[in-house]
Amino acid sequence: MSLKGQAFPDGFLWGGAVAAHQLEGGFDQGGKGLSTADVMTIGANDIPRKVTDGIDSDEFYPNHNAIDFYHRYPEDIKLFAEMGFKAFRTSIAWTRIFPNGDDEQPNEAGLKFYDDLFDECLKYNIQPVITLSHFEMPYHLVQKYGGWRSRKVIDFFVKFATVVFKRYKNKVKYWMTFNEINNQTDFESSHALFTDSGILPKPDEDNEKLMYQAAHYELVASAKAVKIGHEINPDFQIGCMIAMTPIYPLTSKPEDVLFAQRAMQTRFWFADVHANGFYPQWLFNHFKERKFDLDITEDDLKDLREGTVDYIGFSYYMSFTVKDTGKLEYNESHDRVKNPYVKASEWGWQVDPVGLRYALNWFNDRYHLPQFIVENGLGAVDKKTEDNQIHDDYRIAYMNNHIREMKKAVLEDGVNLIGYTPWGCIDLVAASTGQMSKRYGMIYVDENDDGTGSLERYRKDSFYWFQDVIKHNGSEIE
Repeated sequence: MSLKGQAFPDGFLWGGAVAAHQLEGGFDQGGKGLSTADVMTIGANDIPRKVTDGIDSDEFYPNHNAIDFYHRYPEDIKLFAEMGFKAFRTSIAWTRIFPNGDDEQPNEAGLKFYDDLFDECLKYNIQPVITLSHFEMPYHLVQKYGGWRSRKVIDFFVKFATVVFKRYKNKVKYWMTFNEINNQTDFESSHALFTDSGILPKPDEDNEKLMYQAAHYELVASAKAVKIGHEINPDFQIGCMIAMTPIYPLTSKPEDVLFAQRAMQTRFWFADVHANGFYPQWLFNHFKERKFDLDITEDDLKDLREGTVDYIGFSYYMSFTVKDTGKLEYNESHDRVKNPYVKASEWGWQVDPVGLRYALNWFNDRYHLPQFIVENGLGAVDKKTEDNQIHDDYRIAYMNNHIREMKKAVLEDGVNLIGYTPWGCIDLVAASTGQMSKRYGMIYVDENDDGTGSLERYRKDSFYWFQDVIKHNGSEIE
């Protein structure tokens, strides 16, 4: 089938994606409380970000000021509108609404900030697409309750969700509960556990058990929020958000294939619970084998059944590869191997456009729900010329190749895809490293890793290229 000249369905949501803590700045303004992202220092590709006990005046925290979207959002939204955006995905900082997380009353200044931001989007017919929890939570909940290791946090999250659902019920249609909830599959990564669940493991704790308990509480909180959201506005579309990384077997050896299947089950059972409303039996068997006496009640299981999601939101950056280890248990920190058939980015992420088509078909066959690609993009070092040009042809090639596979999935395979919001439509602080130099945006922000720079915005070549893609609804992609 020739793709040239064929457009995406009418109403397809082209746009871009960001997260509050990575671009807003204003970390101590408008009554905002301290979040987990506010106590993370800058790192680098091979240097993990440190989590400090509160703010240390000798450290640099890139999220504190980020790119100052908090004050500059009108000009940034105007640039998104110029690009032709139909949707803008961001998150609501929990600490702008409930500074400590367990406050009795919400913070009106924080609610008004998002009122104004969403109004600015709607002025240009850009739909806000909102994530409730995107790699941050009130730091007070970490200090007092130990993060998501506590069941009490379910009620705090549901209260937060209820307040914003009611406040923005006529401004926001598309919601997601927890961003990349399944990243914590890599439970040996302190970064994954902290950003997903606000957990700093103690020396005598079992990280794997901690992860499963925290994830269960988050899934119950998500289900409760979905149910309440539908009661507040039946037109809400509330999805999950999964970090999709197809996991291939290194060879066709049956043991490699079986191990890859178990790796997929281990990484994506979160989506099973979100979409199906129940746990897969193999996972209950795993809990029993590992002697994990998790706090999972009959009421929890009822909540999960009653709060299934409306669509599958997911990020796609790379694929993984594994080979048989002799034991049918996938450990993400140790069991991945290099795929000899794909290249990698400067940060070692395997670049695999075909994997996106595979992922869309895999989700479609498994859940039969609409899908929304809410993150995709290339982190790269961009150079600004003396006349303020940014020639990022590598980013254009990356996006073109991924959109082509996305188009095949929609037009040839019949996948029901709602939209595509590539990550970091404007340069922002990288979540994994805290760097500005790892740039994803189609809008360049003049800021360095140490926070210096003018913060001026410049259109990259990819800005004009994506503007044309949207203008023609993808029909020029072949």
